[in-house]
Amino acid sequence: MSTDDTGTPAPAAPQRDLIPFGTAVRAWFAISWQTFGGPAGQIAVMQRTLVDEKRWIGQGRFLHALNYCMLLPGPEAQQLAVYTGWLLNGLRGGLVAGGLFVLPGMLVLLALSAVYVAFGDTTVVAGLFGGLAPAVLAIVVQAVLRVGKRALTGPALIALAVGAFLALTLFAVPFPFVVLGAGVIGWLVHRFVPGWIVTASRRDQADGPAPLIPDDALHAEQPSGRRAARVLVVGILVWSLPVVPVALLTGIGSTLTQQGLFFSGSSLVTFGGAYAVLAYVAQRAVETYAWVTPGEMTRGLALAETTPGPLIMVVQFVAFIGAYRNPGDLDPWVAALIGALLTTWVTFVPSFLFIFLGAPYVERLRGNRTLGAALAAITAAVVGVIANLALYFATHTLFAASNPWSAGPLQLDVPDLTTVQPAALGIAVVAALLLFVVRWSVLRTLGVCALLGLALGLAGLL
Repeated sequence: MSTDDTGTPAPAAPQRDLIPFGTAVRAWFAISWQTFGGPAGQIAVMQRTLVDEKRWIGQGRFLHALNYCMLLPGPEAQQLAVYTGWLLNGLRGGLVAGGLFVLPGMLVLLALSAVYVAFGDTTVVAGLFGGLAPAVLAIVVQAVLRVGKRALTGPALIALAVGAFLALTLFAVPFPFVVLGAGVIGWLVHRFVPGWIVTASRRDQADGPAPLIPDDALHAEQPSGRRAARVLVVGILVWSLPVVPVALLTGIGSTLTQQGLFFSGSSLVTFGGAYAVLAYVAQRAVETYAWVTPGEMTRGLALAETTPGPLIMVVQFVAFIGAYRNPGDLDPWVAALIGALLTTWVTFVPSFLFIFLGAPYVERLRGNRTLGAALAAITAAVVGVIANLALYFATHTLFAASNPWSAGPLQLDVPDLTTVQPAALGIAVVAALLLFVVRWSVLRTLGVCALLGLALGLAGLL
């Protein structure tokens, strides 16, 4: 559905495939194997394929869809795939685009998780993983700088980022409260002191190449309460479909049921992408449930960085390891497979629900400055969240031990400086040089660091 400059919805377009469905499936399959490098790289692949090369959708329309996805919890790149697939081929287009976006990474990471469980104690595998983990620290620092450069456009937003970092680091405020609180602050500041929060300029919505399909011909559906209720009911049923039988078969207190419920909840608070939510997931998965160790969280993220698809796929690795170690009455490998697939399902199904539910209304959000201010505040807070994640990884990657410290409401995990690990520190420095000075890609940097880890491991230095 398109709008004029006043935000008034235009008439709905005819419901038909704008691109032959087989052609669209082949295009999404090709895109799915190129989605390395996190959300920025994934969005760039879709931009190049859909906007620049095939010209199926215009630049402004593409960015408008992205802005909507940025408002939602969950992996914005996958949601953008669902949304653009829906625009081009309706419901089945969205399902195929979003499903293919996840499938390759899920299969590859599933195989890598099995290799880690089966051979993780060997010198070769331990060395490879030992080289990947310090590299992730440099990658997360790079993410802080990249997001910060784009998001922190004024003193108010810088203050929000610093406040979010301190709330997480010193006061252990839960991640969802930090994100939601930032959104409320952004809304209030815009309402009472509008000039304090500077939102993104519309210069980013350049026309770009002329699309072959006009905006007003894109797929649209008439919004209605009846349709919204139907989508919501069906979506919730599909979302919870595997959780119910798992709970009935394994018990409400089983690891598999806990994973289904926990990752269902985390999928609703994953504002800001994988790096932001990992602080929350790491806190619960490591400290509350003990599914993985802090070092394994960094290894899992390193694996997710080397596979196509959303980085939040790291939760599949966490679930695989946790279910394998706590299988209950099941065979460990069966439990691990169920845990991985269940977690993947409850993590990504909400993205389809959010898009299919909100797409008919999305044009009404266009140009809404209040929502823009709230989003800008959330994005600023995400910078602080990612910085907290970098500190967490540094503490548990570069040092062999840390000690909790508290004073009243203040809480901090302080690394034991006498346990610094020189090999890990050296690899982290190499990764930083490759990323910031040589400007290598994330995938290439991870490859070099993995080889360094392997060499140090074989030499007995890691």
